[in-house]
Amino acid sequence: MRIGLLGTGPWARAAYAPALAGHTGLRFAGVWGRRPEAAGSLAGEYGVRAYEDVDALLADVDAVAVALPPAVQAETAVRAARAGRHLLLDKPLALGVAEARAVAEAAERAGVASVVFFTTRFQKEPEAWIDEQAATAGWFTARAQWLGAVFTADSPFAASPWRREKGALWDVGPHALSVLLPVLGDVRQVLAAAHGPADTVHLVLDHATGASSTLTLSLTAPPAAAGADLELRGDSGVALLPRGSEGAVPALTRAADALLTAARTGRPHACDAGFGLRVTEILAAAEARLAGAPAEHG
Repeated sequence: MRIGLLGTGPWARAAYAPALAGHTGLRFAGVWGRRPEAAGSLAGEYGVRAYEDVDALLADVDAVAVALPPAVQAETAVRAARAGRHLLLDKPLALGVAEARAVAEAAERAGVASVVFFTTRFQKEPEAWIDEQAATAGWFTARAQWLGAVFTADSPFAASPWRREKGALWDVGPHALSVLLPVLGDVRQVLAAAHGPADTVHLVLDHATGASSTLTLSLTAPPAAAGADLELRGDSGVALLPRGSEGAVPALTRAADALLTAARTGRPHACDAGFGLRVTEILAAAEARLAGAPAEHG
């Protein structure tokens, strides 16, 4: 499968480009970016073509990997799906429900495969743990903490405009939801939402299984306190999400494997654009709660 990379920022350079170039089932065909000089630089590192026109890249590939800000990702993904290209996407799928729905509907209409890269879902140990807990009944409650130090340490993502505007809810919230939903079921309601220090938010969710979960999300945690933890409690006792032993590139390689399988079989992956849409709907409901407005939960 020939695949092109859309995006030239830190995440594209650190994760997407090396994962695509090193994947034995993909042919890394080229790079497009909103800054042609950056696209030329990144393409040159991997000996692939730099495209100045996104439609020209779409004409030359079977799939695209999108490492763009969410608002740009959504409109570009719709364009790629309409061109019949499979989609390897990043989280969050979009920053609004209408935009996320447009991506999911475009992919469905075009009959293209889609996978949204929620990092934890594609790490070996967490993935196996999620499958095991999803097959276990009787969970009563869960506690999740996704604490980043993006704005309090030397992070390449600290200058990201959308992260500055939307904060932890939209950046690390998708990671927490991607683990909770397959285990506790869909979110029926955002019961409560409150602001903490800086961009920190606290959420209480009601799930379809009858379980509840509490989430603490932040990009402004002290560096010494940063990290992700998730604890389940229920009839079987206590279960703790294991830490992944691998970085982003091996996880993204597995996400690409999932895209290839979905494209070959026609069977949607659990983390497809439809799942990305559902995560967006829940985040939008939480954002409405935080703003003091009535929350709609889809």
